[in-house]
Amino acid sequence: MPPSPTTITDPDDPRVADFRDLKAGDRRPGSERGTGPVIVEGVPAVQRLLASPYQVRAVLGVPGRLAALDLPEGVAAYEADKWVLSEVIGFRLTRGVLASADRRPPADLDALLAGPDPAAPRRLAVLEALNDAENLGSIARSAVALGVDGLLLDPRCADPLYRRSVRVSMGHVLALPFAVLPDWPGGLDRLHGAGYLTVALTPADDAVDLAEVDPRAHPRTAVLLGAEGPGLTPEAQRVARVRARIPMRAGVDSLGVAAAAAVAFATLR
Repeated sequence: MPPSPTTITDPDDPRVADFRDLKAGDRRPGSERGTGPVIVEGVPAVQRLLASPYQVRAVLGVPGRLAALDLPEGVAAYEADKWVLSEVIGFRLTRGVLASADRRPPADLDALLAGPDPAAPRRLAVLEALNDAENLGSIARSAVALGVDGLLLDPRCADPLYRRSVRVSMGHVLALPFAVLPDWPGGLDRLHGAGYLTVALTPADDAVDLAEVDPRAHPRTAVLLGAEGPGLTPEAQRVARVRARIPMRAGVDSLGVAAAAAVAFATLR
């Protein structure tokens, strides 16, 4: 049987310290760079957390909401009314339940590039300076839905396990392995050595139509995406094997990076 939740009546109760003042945590130095527990919001996302390799620390929700979760033995479960819950986390939570989990380190880069079967087709998303947590979460959600096997991040990217990234991804980012390319953009040569065609997305007129990149001819493909606004740097575009654009109606110069990512993942599936 799932554990019976303990009722919390004091917002300062140390047992719910993982969830305290989450908005202040958003502003804390280093909060987007891999510190503190992973925070997951909402029943569907917490269910995905429970199915992931992440070790759950605690769950906190309003009365009745925890009953929707199949909590394993040993997970601390707490419930509080909506007013106490709001005082604990620092804002009104419409999703009714949160969970905290221990962080996992980034994947080994070589293992991520090879995958479980080095001969199998493989798709990766490679992000440069993508420091908007919500865009990163949206890209992760599309990646899982559209057959992308992992994320590679340059050193300036936001933390994919940051609360807002996890929330926007609906918890799907927890199923997506990620690694950091510390040498950027020179580290892209490691992808080439592992057999990947690197495709840099750009709206430039001299780029090829993305539809011309045949995924059957390139069973291992890595899509490069830059930050909203500036896009990929010229240095990253020079290292990539192909510069490709999404054809668009005249007068529209580009899509937002999350939308562009979804189109590219679907096109190269």
